[in-house]
Amino acid sequence: MADKSAFTLNKAAIRAFRGIPVEARNTLAVDNGKEFAAHAGLSKVLSIDIYFAHPYHSWERGLNEHTNGLIRQYLPQKVPFDTLTQK
Repeated sequence: MADKSAFTLNKAAIRAFRGIPVEARNTLAVDNGKEFAAHAGLSKVLSIDIYFAHPYHSWERGLNEHTNGLIRQYLPQKVPFDTLTQK
């Protein structure tokens, strides 16, 4: 995304979710970032319920926690991502 605005996020999310059949879209759990300020409109357009995770409860966003686990299999927590190369 070009920025973290609610408008940009909604546009990107709508584009991404359009590829998922409506009957497979149930809920979306998000964090409390300002990019989700327009969540009501996103919920309506996508026909999904949006839930906010409690602060510092990343396990409430299952995909987030799962992805972090996969990344940490290969990259220890202290490795800065900006030093990584494609190789």
